[in-house]
Order: sequence, then structure tokens, then C-alpha cells
Amino acid sequence: MKKNKTLAITLPLMLVLLVAGAYRYGYVKIRTDIDALKEEQAVKLRLLEKSAALIAEKPDIEKRLAALKGERQADSTKLIEGQTLSLSAATLQETIKGIVTGRGGSISSERVGKPEDYGNFKVITVSIDTVIPDARALSDILYSIETRTPYLVVKELDTRVRNFRDPKELTVKLDISALTGGK
Repeated sequence: MKKNKTLAITLPLMLVLLVAGAYRYGYVKIRTDIDALKEEQAVKLRLLEKSAALIAEKPDIEKRLAALKGERQADSTKLIEGQTLSLSAATLQETIKGIVTGRGGSISSERVGKPEDYGNFKVITVSIDTVIPDARALSDILYSIETRTPYLVVKELDTRVRNFRDPKELTVKLDISALTGGK
């Protein structure tokens, strides 16, 4: 009888412990795994929705990018081209030389000044000593320099009559500056 009584208490207790162990290590573990999978699925779904929204915005972004590239191209035409500052200065010298000689002037000397920083750009300056046939040619040269693209700026102009008895030819010293990319 004592054995039966112990067995009667032990069996339900073992059954309760077995159910509690199965619940704790089986059902609860499976439930936390399912919850973790659902949470991971929700995160992936939000990521997928964001990706779909970005993909939907792609044509608008491409249009804005094309517009910005067009603006950049338009702005870069206003700068002196050159791989380095030396090449940019040489391009500026050749441009000014072409303008002056095209109007009947002759170049006595050319000098490149020290480049100055201007934000993301550099300002290059070229000093040119030239002989110009008359004041009209000087006017044409200055007009051509100031209205040209890429933009050129006359920083300094020193004009003198070469021969006071025949005041036709002028000796002119020009300091001309332009912007170039910061290279």
C-alpha cells in the first residue's frame, strides 16, 4: 500500500514535471523562435518597402542628376581648362596672346602670377606687356577679354603712349585673372 501511495503521488508529480519541462524547453523555446522569426520578417518587410520606395524614386533622382550634370557642365565652361594649374595658366596665356595678336598687337613679355585660393577654385593671374597699334585696338582687346567665356577679368591696366611725337602706338601692361578648378 505504501508503494502504491508513493507511486500515486510520484506518477502525477512526474507527469506535471514532464509537462512543465516540455512547456518550458519545448513550447516556450519554439514560441520565442517563432517570435524572433516574425520580428526578422517584419524588419525585412520594412527594408523591402524602403527599397521599393527608393526604386520608385529612381526616375526622379536620375532627372535631378541629369539637371545637375547640365548645370555643372554649364559652369565648367566658365572656368579655364587644364589638368594642373600650370596648364591652366598656359591656356590663359595662349587665350590672351590670341586676342592681342588678333587685333594687331604684339607681346613683349608674359608672366604667370602666384595662384590664389578662392574656395574650391583657384584664381590664376597672367601679366602681359604688349604693344598695341592704337586706342581702338585696345578697346577691342578689352571688350573681347571682358565678354569672353570662360570669364576673364582685367585686374590691372597700365597704358602709356609709346612715342609722344607720334602718339599712335600704346604700351600696355595687363594683369588678367581667371578661375580654374582647384587642382
